[in-house]
Amino acid sequence: MTKPLALVLYERLMPGSQLVNRLQDLGYRTETVSDPKLLVGHAEKVKPMLVIADLEPAGANVSDALSRLKENSATLHLPIIAFCADHSTDLPNKAKAATLVVTDTAIATHLPLFLDQALQVD
Repeated sequence: MTKPLALVLYERLMPGSQLVNRLQDLGYRTETVSDPKLLVGHAEKVKPMLVIADLEPAGANVSDALSRLKENSATLHLPIIAFCADHSTDLPNKAKAATLVVTDTAIATHLPLFLDQALQVD
């Protein structure tokens, strides 16, 4: 059986690389994207099970990229887990398109729980 694929958008080495390693430890294949402009096209191409995105790459508008995922008929079904630094004060508004929005610390600690929540079928 093929392992599920997680598409991870990040620019910050920490926690991005840690998250990729943790996903692999949990049995996921991973593909990474560092440019939010390429997110939708790459998601269409590789057909991931979910997207995990860092909201804080320098000079990039990740929130717009996540919105474009939800506007695209080929990717609108994808669950999105977005994360950012603990000091961010406006977490819910940073990624309205995300299924879950969490902090760096929380995703590192509770990744299996968040994966279960995001992938839950209604």
